[in-house]
Amino acid sequence: MKADEMKYEEVIKELKKNANPKNVAGMARFGIASTNTLGISIYILRPLARKIGKDHKLALRLWKSGIHEARILASYIDEPGEVTERQMEDWVSDFDSWDVCDQVCGLFGKTPFAYKKIVEWSKRKEEFVKRAAFALIAEVAWYDKKAEDKQFEKLFPLIVRESTDERNFVRKAVNWALRNIGKRRPKLTKKAIKVAKEIQKIDSKSARWIASDALRELTKIQG
Repeated sequence: MKADEMKYEEVIKELKKNANPKNVAGMARFGIASTNTLGISIYILRPLARKIGKDHKLALRLWKSGIHEARILASYIDEPGEVTERQMEDWVSDFDSWDVCDQVCGLFGKTPFAYKKIVEWSKRKEEFVKRAAFALIAEVAWYDKKAEDKQFEKLFPLIVRESTDERNFVRKAVNWALRNIGKRRPKLTKKAIKVAKEIQKIDSKSARWIASDALRELTKIQG
C-alpha cells in the first residue's frame, strides 16, 4: 500500500472511531444533513486537522469519500494555493448542508478566485451554492485585510438583489454577509445601515427579516 493510500485509510479509520450516532439526530435538528454523517464535532476535527497538517492530495481524497465530516476535514487541511477553480466548482456542487458550505468557504475565501465566485454563485439557483456566495462575502469581509472597501461596496447590490430569497439558508447567509461588512469595515458601517434600510422597504418577508436583524446589530456599532 502506498504512503498516500495508507494515510487516507488511517484518517478514515480515525473518523469512524470518533463516530457518535447519537449526535447525528441532534445535528439534524439544526438543519445539518444526516446522510453519510458520523456525528463528529468540529472540536474533534480541528485538532485532527492540525495533527495531519496541510495536504492537498489527501484533502481531495477525503472529499471524494462523501463522508460529511471528512469533507469538513478536507477544507481544514487543504492548501489555498493549490485549490483550482475546477475544484471549487466540483465541491460547491456537492454541498448538501450549511455547515459543510460554511466551513469550506473558510478555505475558498483564501483563494484568488473568491471574489469571482461570489459574483458567479450569487446568480445560481441551487440553495447551498447561493449560500456559498454570501458565506464567502462574510468570510472575506472578516479576514481579508488586504481588500479595499470599494471591493465590498460592489457587493452591496448582490445583497440587495438576493434579499428576497425566502429559503432559510440563503437569507441567513445574506444577512451574515451584510452584518460582517458593516462590522468589519468601519468606513462602511453607515453604508451597510443604508443598504439595510433600503432592503427593509422591499415587499418581502425575507428582506424585512434580513434588514431588521442587520439594523439591530449595526446600529449598536454605530452608536
